[in-house]
Order: sequence, then C-alpha cells, then structure tokens
Amino acid sequence: TEACLALKRNREHYLIVRDTAAIIRILTTTAENWLEDDYPLRQIALEEGPKETGFSRETIRIGLDHFFAQLTGENLEDLLNQELGHLKRLDAPSSARYESAAHRSSLATGPDMLIHFAAGNIPVPAMMSMVLGLLVKSAQIVKCARGSSYLPRLFAHSIYDTDSKAGSCLEIVDWKGGKKGLEDALFKQSDCVTATGSDETLKAIRRRLPERVRFMGYGHQVSFGYITKEAMAGYRAKRIVRDAADDVVAWNQLGCLSPHVFYVEDDSRDLALRFAEKLADELDKREQTEPRGKIPDEAAADIAARRAMYEVRTAHMPDNSRHWCSDGSTAWTVIYETDTLFQLSCLNRFVYVKSTPNLDEVLKGTETVRDHVSTVGLAAGEDEKEGIVTRLARWGATRICPIGRMQKPPLTWRHDGRPLLSDLVRWTDWEE
Repeated sequence: TEACLALKRNREHYLIVRDTAAIIRILTTTAENWLEDDYPLRQIALEEGPKETGFSRETIRIGLDHFFAQLTGENLEDLLNQELGHLKRLDAPSSARYESAAHRSSLATGPDMLIHFAAGNIPVPAMMSMVLGLLVKSAQIVKCARGSSYLPRLFAHSIYDTDSKAGSCLEIVDWKGGKKGLEDALFKQSDCVTATGSDETLKAIRRRLPERVRFMGYGHQVSFGYITKEAMAGYRAKRIVRDAADDVVAWNQLGCLSPHVFYVEDDSRDLALRFAEKLADELDKREQTEPRGKIPDEAAADIAARRAMYEVRTAHMPDNSRHWCSDGSTAWTVIYETDTLFQLSCLNRFVYVKSTPNLDEVLKGTETVRDHVSTVGLAAGEDEKEGIVTRLARWGATRICPIGRMQKPPLTWRHDGRPLLSDLVRWTDWEE
C-alpha cells in the first residue's frame, strides 16, 4: 500500500507535469542506449540473461534488438495519432480536424495507478506494457510471474537511468500468484488493471477487482502460418523456409504470436513434405548459430514423449506422418502430417507442418481454436493475398502478417484486435 501511495505521489510531482514530447524523448533515449553494444545494462542482459531466463544469448539479443528498434519517435507519434487522434491529447484539450469544425476538443487522462499482471513466457509484452503506461503518464506496478522479472526489471532500471524522476513512478514486483493480501492491496489502490495469462487466471483476477477498477485481460492465444502453392514457386521457397524458421526460433516459440502449425497448400508435388524437410534442415543450422538454450526438465520430457508417439505413428503410417528432430537433444522438432486438424505444439522449437488442399480445409481444421487465434502468418502470391486476408479477417483473425514477422509485431499493432492506449484512458470532451 505504501509503495502504491509513493508511486502516486511521484506521478503527481514528476510525470503528470511532463508533456508527451518529453516522455517520448525518455523512451527513445532509453531505446537508443539499449541498441549500443557497450551499454552496461545491455551487457548485463546478454551475459547474465541466459542463466536467469533460459534463453540463449543470441535469442535475447535478437528479441531485444527488435523491440528497441521499434521505439522511435516516429513510431511513438504514429501510435498516439492512431489511438488518440492527436499528439497532444494527453497534455491539454486538443482537436482533430473533424472536431474543430464542431467547436469540440478532448483531453485523455491516464489512470492514477496502473497495475500490470504480466505473463511469464517472454519479457517483451511486460516491457511494452510499461511503455504504454509511461505514455499515458500513470504510476505503474508490474507484477511479473515468479522468476520472470529479470529482463523487465533491467528495462525499468534503464528508464530510471535515463530519467530518475520518471523511473521513480514505476516498480517491478515478483511473487508467486495467489498471495491474497499483497494482491488485494494492489487492487484497492489501482484504477486500472491489465493482465495476460490463462483464461482461468483472468477470471480469477476479474472476480476480485472492485467495481470501479477498469480491467483489460488478454487470454491464451495461439497462432499458425498459411503458405500457398504460388508462394512456394521457384526460389521463393528457400526464403519462406528461412522466414518460417525465424518465427519458430524467436523467443523459442513461447509467445502467443509464435506458430504452432504451418499449413502448406499442396498438390501432387508434395510441397508440404518438402517444406517440412527444408525447415528441419534450417532449424538444425539455427541451433548452431542461435541455440535454444536450457529448458525445464518437464518441458524436455514433454517433447521426448511427443516425439516417441510420432515415431510409432510414422512407422505405421509413413504416407501420413513423418518427423525430424535434433540428434541427442530436444533442441528442435518438425512433425509432418496430412491431417489438417490444428495441433497444439509443446513449443520450444517443436512445430507441425500440415498438408492442406486449400484455405477452406485450414479454416475447418482450426475451428476448435477460432476464438483464440492471435496471428496468422501468410505467404501467398501478390494476386491472391487480398482475398485471403479478407477471408481470414471475416473468419476472426485479428492480425495477419508475412511469414517471418509473426513474433515481430509493429509498435502500433492492436493487441488481439483491441486498442492499445485508448482502452487505458478516460476521455473528457469540451464543447465550446
């Protein structure tokens, strides 16, 4: 409780009085620091991060470089314009063109106290939540899953390093979920709570919140890729295989945007089978340059058990199922199947490749996860892309991107099809 009160006081003194341009400068300066090889906190993250997080040095480097490369002044301004309609909407009553004609202006105000319950799989969503909280000038507490606060905490330190007064409005906490006394204190002091996790976790948090507290929950999501016959023509196939490997390797496939399955439109040329073989070769190469790193014993056991099942299946049905895997480790696994039913991967670079005659069969196969699809990675010919995108959008997909960018969304991406900033703020309209 005292921590929340202190953060709120700091916000009143040091954050709410800043204009948006000043906050953008804090964020862009922090990002520029992280992109420098000799920045001390970057060096700590790359040296100590593998031991603390389980991700390899290269996985951390690539993931952090993409995140911080997105934090530019132009991108942040685009985000504010997209979400709020005006760059100065958080500073003073402001009017977009259509509002000026009606002699109306609006001011957006962020929550006094913003609480984030972050998922423990990858660090970037927690860091992005902190960026959004700073932009709306809120005091923030980020509650990380037990053992997952290392990189978000370094990011918070870097904000303090750039501007200690802005950094004093932010705190990272880490405990095992379900500590009622601590969490009730947070809920009592909060104005807005965001949470990422399982559907059960979100329901449990929502039940405990006071009625006045706004809640934004992001539940369990899955993603898949779709590759058409036209996309696989000629030399483009090699590039698509490399791009698909990027999506599998990024953050060890642990994010909601990572593919569980690649559906490959097939014909008599066995395109899906050849794609699976080449993807296995590419993942083998990546293990040499971007190793997966150590994973928990239970995760390794899950991969071993799944592999054993497919060894039996391949022996009995070689035309319908094949598999490739790393030798002597669980570092990567590719499973080929002709069955189009969506299959949950056990992640950590374990991916399915499924043969499909067309998009209709893909949508039938993924019907069981239709309400939980985050991203569809797409590789298609130029003349067929728009029709596929329209079909996927009407089916329910909220993000469609090229294969190779599934785990690299732009800063302005609408998380699960919802606004990023405008969900957080309270609007005040001024009619003159």
